[in-house]
Amino acid sequence: MTTILHIETATKVCSVALSLNGEIIQLQEFKDEGYSHGEQLTVLVQKVLDLQGITTQNLTAVSVSAGPGSYTGLRIGVSTAKGLCYALNIPLIAVDTLQSLAEVARIVYPFSNLCPMIDARRMEVFSLITNFEAEILKPLSADVLDENSYLDFEPFVCFGDGADKMQELWANRNIEFDLDLEPSAKGQIAIAYQKFLKQEFEDVAYFEPAYLKEFYQAPAKK
Repeated sequence: MTTILHIETATKVCSVALSLNGEIIQLQEFKDEGYSHGEQLTVLVQKVLDLQGITTQNLTAVSVSAGPGSYTGLRIGVSTAKGLCYALNIPLIAVDTLQSLAEVARIVYPFSNLCPMIDARRMEVFSLITNFEAEILKPLSADVLDENSYLDFEPFVCFGDGADKMQELWANRNIEFDLDLEPSAKGQIAIAYQKFLKQEFEDVAYFEPAYLKEFYQAPAKK
């Protein structure tokens, strides 16, 4: 029995899922504009365990969103995942945030090209593009977008917290927008289970998420 805890904190969504042999059994999520992941994450972890009637001792592995995304959110998620794995002596599995988001969308759009986006300020986004078979058409990158970006991949579905600012600019293109699709720990489940079976684990001591950009701290407001 493979019981994996999944942690997603790369954006404003704080999401925790529990899976058994690659199938979801519990999901708890919280979204806050103020990034209150530090207060919410351990509460959600405990809640999914309690709802399933198990403890951390029953966990086989922990998967965590590996970025890109919010520096603070990723740091909190990875620190929590590493702490659990170290204390329980179980494997740590890293799942690319955008591939996980694409898995969430694939349930709704099984036959479409998918373009998950995470906002990276101004007109820049973190994105990748996959086809309906989950093959990567455009690898993960940080791109400054304009009205002609990604023309070669149309038609595609655009979603994630970076998609909103592109809706008006790309209004006349063959692109569908779904602003309701957000990162969720449930998107990690299939990927993490396959990585577990292949024993594709991270070094708990040295693993760091892929921030992709230097940490930027806004000036304090007077």
